[in-house]
Amino acid sequence: MSPRPALENVLVELREHVATVTLNRPEQRNPLSAPMLRDLRQALEWCRETSAVRVMVLTGAGDRAFCAGADLAAFQSEGPALLQHHERRLFVEVFLLLQELGKPVLGRINGHALAGGFGLACGCDLLLAVERASFGTPEINVGVWPAMIQAILQRNLPRKTLLEMMLLGERWSAGRLHELGLVNRVLPTLEELDAAVTEMAGRLANRSPEVLRLGRDSFYRQQDLEFKAALDYLQSQLTLVSLSDDAREGAEAFLEKREPRFGRAEES
Repeated sequence: MSPRPALENVLVELREHVATVTLNRPEQRNPLSAPMLRDLRQALEWCRETSAVRVMVLTGAGDRAFCAGADLAAFQSEGPALLQHHERRLFVEVFLLLQELGKPVLGRINGHALAGGFGLACGCDLLLAVERASFGTPEINVGVWPAMIQAILQRNLPRKTLLEMMLLGERWSAGRLHELGLVNRVLPTLEELDAAVTEMAGRLANRSPEVLRLGRDSFYRQQDLEFKAALDYLQSQLTLVSLSDDAREGAEAFLEKREPRFGRAEES
């Protein structure tokens, strides 16, 4: 296993097959500056390539914000416009890495998730949020449009809901987004949030890494396919799942009336 990356803006911890990746600029509400995005990209690459990581938790440091979005100072920079254009490619790379990680990603939303931070939250597979967290796309209020996160938001929210958020720039509560199906769990306190994240991550870490990877990949890859093409693709993926070591282990464990021991092939 390669050593955990030592990064300036992001913390990476690994415990019992669960990697916790923390945006670590709480005094600035964990903004998505270019250095933050580069560190996050490196952390995601490490999680993807490290077999000991079965689940990833993404969160922000502190108790105010998960992530307040892009660093607005970057929009006022006097640097070359073309350089700024290329740096925004980091958003694309991070969103693609999240989707192609091959492992479940839990978003621990400990505070505000706004603008690019809202997009980052939507890049997670499951979201658990503290009750006082808020979500939104306030870009329109400062004369900007949330273009870099629009595609990922559109794959997570109903059309009219998303348009209302983007056009008005209001903040929405964790409870409201739970009602819309975006947030999976809402917890009253950070302590209860941590307990819920630990419990869910532990359950996922005990599932088959092979099947989670194949199933999760198939979920995202079929979403933009035409219906018949999606069915044909998913048929092929079910065949791959059935041929996996963990599928055989699961069947044997069921017949032997014991708990399955998944992931032995990856650990050997």
